[in-house]
Amino acid sequence: MMSDFTATKSAIPASLRSGVVRLAVLALIASPLAACSSIDKLNPFGGEKYETKLLPDVPAEEIYDQGLARLAKNDGEGAAKKFQDLEKQYPYSQWARKGLLMQVYGLYESGKYDDAAATGARFVGLYPSSPEAAYATYLVAMSHYRQVPEISRDQEAAEKALQAFTALVQKYPKSEYVEDAKFKIQVTRDQLAGKEMSVGRYYLARKNYTAAINRFREVLGKYQTTRHTEEALYRLTEAYMGLGIAHEAQTATAVLGHNFPDSQWYKDGFNLLAGGGLKPQENKASWISKAFSKVLG
Repeated sequence: MMSDFTATKSAIPASLRSGVVRLAVLALIASPLAACSSIDKLNPFGGEKYETKLLPDVPAEEIYDQGLARLAKNDGEGAAKKFQDLEKQYPYSQWARKGLLMQVYGLYESGKYDDAAATGARFVGLYPSSPEAAYATYLVAMSHYRQVPEISRDQEAAEKALQAFTALVQKYPKSEYVEDAKFKIQVTRDQLAGKEMSVGRYYLARKNYTAAINRFREVLGKYQTTRHTEEALYRLTEAYMGLGIAHEAQTATAVLGHNFPDSQWYKDGFNLLAGGGLKPQENKASWISKAFSKVLG
């Protein structure tokens, strides 16, 4: 079947075809002028909608110094953006590695702790064996540590800080940041134990003894070296007395007395047992005895 264009063309007299062709050619030449706006939208060789600008090459050292200058002005976030240029313009180079690390520091200094932690983790993932990996891990841990809330709130930040500080000590034991990391491990562990104690006391006050015991058990199982251990043992005495499980209450106070004989918590536990006609007596088969002897061992 002939197309409409072919049929129309064959119907034109031969004497007129040349003139029609010339008019058609002129029309094709003129049409872009009459409808350039619509054609330019489709023409891949037409004018560019967005002007391409060629940025001048800036030496890596100069970009780095610009970032340092912003840090000197306490513009940590601005400095991080400048250091990010190193990673963009000099990828896979030593300058990119240095820039990425300084991004972490700039974000940390500006209080962008979540961004600092994420960027620091990316640095460690890319350069785990670099000389700066320990420092990056330390900044990740500190970014979480700075966000640890007071004891009544969710302690996810404390848990993340504990994990990061622990990773630092384990992976980079000779790092200059290990001593501070060990101290902050103890602080975060104490914080997490305090949270468990707070919830345990809440349940205990409402006589939900089983739930309370589970919380105090967490303290003995995970955070035995914190300052909350003595109270946890006493609270276990309270909870087991409330349930009428005398031998566990006696064991909790006996373990408390063996390890903290001068503790006020032991005196209170002793008096609590005495009020029920009992005295401290350790049952070696008790989970309390096993948990605590395991720590001492």
